[in-house]
Amino acid sequence: MIEVEHLTKRYGNHLAVDDLSFSVGEGQIYGFLGPNGAGKSTTMNIMTGYTAPTSGEVKIGGYNILDEPEAARKCIGYLPEIPPLYQDMTVKEYLIFAAGLKKIPRKNAQSMIPELMETTGITDMQNRLIRNLSKGYRQRTGLAQALLGYPPVIILDEPMVGLDPRQIIEIRDLIRGLGKKHTVILSSHILSEISAVCDHIMIISHGKLVASDTPENLPLLMSGTNTLQLTVRTKEQTLRSILDAQDAILSYTLEQSAESDAWDAVIRTRTQTDLREALFFGCAQKNAAILNMQLSRMSLEDIFLELTEGDPGSEETNDSENDGEKTEKGGDGNGSNLSQRS
Repeated sequence: MIEVEHLTKRYGNHLAVDDLSFSVGEGQIYGFLGPNGAGKSTTMNIMTGYTAPTSGEVKIGGYNILDEPEAARKCIGYLPEIPPLYQDMTVKEYLIFAAGLKKIPRKNAQSMIPELMETTGITDMQNRLIRNLSKGYRQRTGLAQALLGYPPVIILDEPMVGLDPRQIIEIRDLIRGLGKKHTVILSSHILSEISAVCDHIMIISHGKLVASDTPENLPLLMSGTNTLQLTVRTKEQTLRSILDAQDAILSYTLEQSAESDAWDAVIRTRTQTDLREALFFGCAQKNAAILNMQLSRMSLEDIFLELTEGDPGSEETNDSENDGEKTEKGGDGNGSNLSQRS
């Protein structure tokens, strides 16, 4: 549906977008993430035809945004971070005006506008001046404008900024509904909402695409391993024998637990390995009681901070994930502070 190839944008000596390439498939919700100054908004402005690239090309529905701008723009519904609303119009007057700008035939607009007001939940507000609407209803009005003409691609730039928790939930549910009929590209700094709504996440840093995958796969790509936290009531040597019997374990650490007569283990395995069932039966055979077993993954916030470290507007983080690790499988010399498994 969208193809971005070798996109570059310079503002004088500043390189905002650096040879960026990606594609967006049909019928999914894509999250587009990046800190301030990373080139995210510039990329979205180029995709919607608001800004021309220095080099490279963007195709929307097969139409080049520069060579066939009118055809390409008919495929796009765009909601900027600040919706382009006319404060002295009513909601209905504004949508009629926007439909005229988009060259939608009046007969089609007469049936389309009531349907879109119903979809976005602003029917009861149609005769109110936009200046008197809350932030949430203004966002909904801008979204109804973006949906005029039923474009296959909807691009939303920070649609949840400034909304209260209830309004965020309402807009989130609305975006989920749009994903059933449209391809949606959603830019937001609210990472929890991106994770909850999107089928696919793209992260941009220094004008380059640094990650692109599903919310479920991103943590696996980042860490390269799974981490399993285990608390077992047994003797230390018994727990070591259970863990040593599992070839899929790359390394583990043991510490005496706060629980009585128990040990805490932090276990690292290969990304596609789930040892929970095997460890359950291994502990059962040794009469070792499992008090806690939890598979932990990196959060989207952790991934975002790690990938965008040093970007304008991002914060530097220290990675202490491996501190204190005591046991390395096989004794191949990796990690001088680790003692070998016995």
